[in-house]
Amino acid sequence: MLRQRILTALVLAPLALLGLFGLSGLPFALFTGAIVLIGAWEWANLAGFERQLPRLAFVAACAVAMFLLWLSGAVHQPWPLWLGMLGWLANLYWVVRYPRRHEQWQSCTVRLGMGLWVLLPCWIGFVQLRGDGAAWLLFVLLLVWVADIGAYFAGRAFGRRKLAVHVSPGKSWEGVYGGMVAVAVLALIFAQWQGAAGSEALWLMVLSLPVVLISVLGDLFESMLKRQRGLKDSSHLLPGHGGVLDRIDSLTAAIPLFVLLRPWLG
Repeated sequence: MLRQRILTALVLAPLALLGLFGLSGLPFALFTGAIVLIGAWEWANLAGFERQLPRLAFVAACAVAMFLLWLSGAVHQPWPLWLGMLGWLANLYWVVRYPRRHEQWQSCTVRLGMGLWVLLPCWIGFVQLRGDGAAWLLFVLLLVWVADIGAYFAGRAFGRRKLAVHVSPGKSWEGVYGGMVAVAVLALIFAQWQGAAGSEALWLMVLSLPVVLISVLGDLFESMLKRQRGLKDSSHLLPGHGGVLDRIDSLTAAIPLFVLLRPWLG
């Protein structure tokens, strides 16, 4: 398994870096859109569709929605991101209440709707963030990765209180706090790299913390759907890593919120 993970990372990491930081405008939108559409194919399985035809139909519906969002200019507007945040409030409620309220989202139709308000705002957020420059895109990617690493080590060392025992028994509140501390350090380093003043560095650190929290929610939400379906991974597309959704679940929540907070950073 470790060998598979390393080989997959060695192949995909250069391609991902080239696509994320070597492209801009429409090519970048097409690149990230392709990733999100693969996630949509996996999401249809989480929604309860095992056959290929309905899964492909959901992918096609998402592709048409992306095309219309781009054509209308809505991809550059904040309102789809705000709609996505309303969806994440519902996701938070269901994660906190799981398994007591699972009947509210059990139908395949509702779970497909979940996919729309999770995946499309994520893609829009990527497009808008890249439009602000590569530095902010790099920061939010590092934010999610550093938070995950900090949470892992803090949870291993100090984890006592379970975060969501019915959804993901391995996660703890101590892990969340460790991730927040790690991201606070990252924000200070990033601010220094960008030549920001002390007050700006502090503000970046403060605004990064809610993004950490919602990234944890993104991870928990996908874990809840997989648990309900009896799946360990969203797919086996990436050997040793599971599926695309397993790699971007935290980003689906973190990217839209960070883009909405981004104007406050100046």
